[in-house]
Amino acid sequence: MQSVNYIRFNAKASVMNITIIAVGKLKEKYWRDAVSEYSKRLGAYCGLKIIELKESPLPANPSKADEEAVKKAEGTDILSRISKGDYVISLEIKGKPLDSEGLASKIEQLGVDGKSSVVFIIGGSLGLDKAVSERANFRLSFSAMTFPHQMMRVILLEQVYRSFKIIRKETYHK
Repeated sequence: MQSVNYIRFNAKASVMNITIIAVGKLKEKYWRDAVSEYSKRLGAYCGLKIIELKESPLPANPSKADEEAVKKAEGTDILSRISKGDYVISLEIKGKPLDSEGLASKIEQLGVDGKSSVVFIIGGSLGLDKAVSERANFRLSFSAMTFPHQMMRVILLEQVYRSFKIIRKETYHK
């Protein structure tokens, strides 16, 4: 059984609940501080839950089969945290790129469509298992580049925050 760390932030009157499922813990204090800051800011716009899943161990000099087994184990753990009614957005290099306005529009449309539970998924260092990608309702790419997963969590939170500011036509986005 994978260990998991839940971090909850609740908005006073949220219409949308955002969950971020991320494989791996934030080890450095500066990443935890950044996540905490954006999580606090998001509290005015949505309910937020961050689920940290433990990375599956990878043997030294892993074979392709070892890597696939790790991705499958992490994928099984991810999928066990998703409910049937959740709208799932996986972060994938080969996903669809959106600019900030595009992500805001996507989040706003989900709300209009009555999707009140949105789950973003950040996979482990090996990426996502095929089953997780197939479960996603939308595959989002932030870049063709690969980023550290800790950094990606901060970037995602900042962009979700920016999206809500854009949706409400509040100053922040330039």
